[in-house]
Amino acid sequence: MSAFTDIRLEGVSYAFGTHTVLNRIDLSIKAGSIVALLGPSGCGKSTLLRLLAGLSEPKEGHVWFGERLVAKSGWMLPPEARDIGMVFQDYALWPHMSVAQNVAFPLKMRNVPGGERAQRVRQALERVGLAEFASRKPSGLSGGQQQRVALARAIVAEPGILLFDEPLSNLDSALRKSLCHEMAHLLRALGTTAVYVTHDRQEAQWLADRIVHLDGGEIASVRTVTSSSGEIA
Repeated sequence: MSAFTDIRLEGVSYAFGTHTVLNRIDLSIKAGSIVALLGPSGCGKSTLLRLLAGLSEPKEGHVWFGERLVAKSGWMLPPEARDIGMVFQDYALWPHMSVAQNVAFPLKMRNVPGGERAQRVRQALERVGLAEFASRKPSGLSGGQQQRVALARAIVAEPGILLFDEPLSNLDSALRKSLCHEMAHLLRALGTTAVYVTHDRQEAQWLADRIVHLDGGEIASVRTVTSSSGEIA
């Protein structure tokens, strides 16, 4: 398993043309913690996640993973070199691949040998409760099951950081709550640093150790969740 990884953003800004999306963000995320980025559409939370993922480059400032600089103005480390796993809103599963093949893909890209790859895929699917669905195609699964496959694919390589881009927003409220609690339990068991983007305050409270509220491209508040029931300090 990768070592726990802390995250630091120092004076990070991002703009689309003349429109400033993030304005000199300073944020530290402790290794092994779960942080929710909360706020309405357009507040900059998804842009911040893209900067962490290596999908966008900051206009100003620095992004650090531990002691490793991963992005600054004019340069960024590509996503595949960042030791991250990512779960998207739309699942992003390959329809022509089986569940097991989807989950195995990150290991295949890392040239993990076949025997070890099969074992780790099986373990990841067991962790999300889908071991018996390994041979199915994604089209034969429910939305909640597809999101579990996406989660298994994100954790199978045991990355130092997991990033979540509103992964439960396409699900109904009852399933969203159930999966949110399952994900919180799994993330704490894994001990992986996690950053979770959501516009849903309840999701943030159910899942996170800290909630970073973004407003107009700036950090409006940072609050600590003090219990499993979601109380905020």
